[in-house]
Amino acid sequence: MEERYIYCGTKKLRCGYTTGTCAAAAAKAAAEALLTRRRVDTAEILTPKGVQLRLDIAKCVSDGEKALCSVIKDSGDDPDITNGIEVCAEVSFIEAGIEIVGGKGVGTVTKAGLDQPVGAAAINTVPRRMIAQALNETAELYEYRGGLRAVISVPKGEELAHKTFNPRIGIVGGISIIGTTGIVEPMSNSAIIETIRTEANIRRAEGIKTLVLTVGNYSEKFIFENRPELSGQCVMCSNFIGDAIDIGITLGFERILICGHIGKMVKLGSGIMNTHSSYADGRMETLMTCGVLAGIDNALLCRLNDCATTDAALDILYENGAAQSVLDVLVRRIHTYLQARAKGEAKVGAVIFSYRNDMLLKTEYAYEIIDELEV
Repeated sequence: MEERYIYCGTKKLRCGYTTGTCAAAAAKAAAEALLTRRRVDTAEILTPKGVQLRLDIAKCVSDGEKALCSVIKDSGDDPDITNGIEVCAEVSFIEAGIEIVGGKGVGTVTKAGLDQPVGAAAINTVPRRMIAQALNETAELYEYRGGLRAVISVPKGEELAHKTFNPRIGIVGGISIIGTTGIVEPMSNSAIIETIRTEANIRRAEGIKTLVLTVGNYSEKFIFENRPELSGQCVMCSNFIGDAIDIGITLGFERILICGHIGKMVKLGSGIMNTHSSYADGRMETLMTCGVLAGIDNALLCRLNDCATTDAALDILYENGAAQSVLDVLVRRIHTYLQARAKGEAKVGAVIFSYRNDMLLKTEYAYEIIDELEV
């Protein structure tokens, strides 16, 4: 395969290909092996992104009635846990049409709201289209007029699934065959954002009208300790708070509640909607701005600039009796920026906590949203 690269900051990173591309290439090779009764060593696939790939075939066996081929997934320089797995396709004859099913190591959908219906194999729409196209092209090339059935399997998929989000979103028994472009771009955020969308869509399909977002493990612990009945309804958005709000609005949620530790949530007070440190920090700057607006002594505020953590900065404010006035300003600013992001299309509230300072803050709409959750 011709190598493709992208730049992430100053780093040149090699692209890879998705499980969907692997499945399509394996299916194409298996169909060719079945129809020609010859071993196939490579398969060419045109990805939805328009990139032509030639992938090596790792395994190719045929008995005249069926053929099985496999591709070893290469994620490039992306830290993908599916890198190096074997994706297999066993192709056999049927009377007519194209049939695509999941085999060992491919998960089964158990919840509504996912790409495939409940009970179906977790082979998403784009990979299914790629597999079908690969089978049809091969049948046409060799003038075969009957149908073909492809069973997609991942020998280590069931074991690997426990390290993915699949159990959380209701896919059991294996991994998903996914990919919208066919190409894996290293360090891409798209996979994380699509996971958020998938989880939120499940909650919507369950009839839930309030999207409860958590930003990390601390948040999930806080929800479990304070509102255990909500634990199974939460969607973890990690650093992607702005994207999660957009997703919630797109899916039609009337209310969105974000729960997070102040170490992340303080950044919302400056309108920073992706809280990863590689995008922006601004924690101390936000607290200092809030302090200025609250009329706090400049000498005290300057001490915050040397703090490594938000909790350490709060310790200084609490010790000097200045915390409450600063936090009052922070809560108002967070409310303002959340509403600016939502543009009036949903009510968005935030719950902000710190175990170290036994601190609990709620924005204006959070009170109303929580009351409605308790009804």
